[in-house]
Amino acid sequence: MKNIPTLYEWAGDMQTFETLFSKFYEKVLNDEILGEVFKNMSPEHVQHVAHFVAEVFGGEKLYTSNDDGSHAKMIGKHIGKMLTEEMRQRWVYLLLQTSDEIGLKSDPEFRSAFVGYIEWGTRLAVINSHLTENPTDSNEPMPKWDWGATGGPYVN
Repeated sequence: MKNIPTLYEWAGDMQTFETLFSKFYEKVLNDEILGEVFKNMSPEHVQHVAHFVAEVFGGEKLYTSNDDGSHAKMIGKHIGKMLTEEMRQRWVYLLLQTSDEIGLKSDPEFRSAFVGYIEWGTRLAVINSHLTENPTDSNEPMPKWDWGATGGPYVN
């Protein structure tokens, strides 16, 4: 049987994710569509997002261990933000642009999985941003994203 790397391993390492999101959020803060939404983000926000996505892709559990995060807490960050489809699309566009600029792996299989997760996650963020209460149980597991096997992100 082949030893298939996780998306995290294929992408690089934690430095890859920290660089990606650091450069990405520099763009976001200066963006005319997204800047206002993120202008008051915490100093830890960039690192938390890097840790979250890395963990979802099979990396170390830094978000749930070191950052005291959970899937429910991430969902909770979006409640009441009233995000629009225009904002979501701009967020995706800037992240993919930054991915190219930093040289994130660009093979079709990886990018397909990466974009699939970004689309899934940002669409959930928009839906949840229009709620007044967090619908996610605090014990719900972190999403797990892989190369595209059927069964969804919550399959162990």
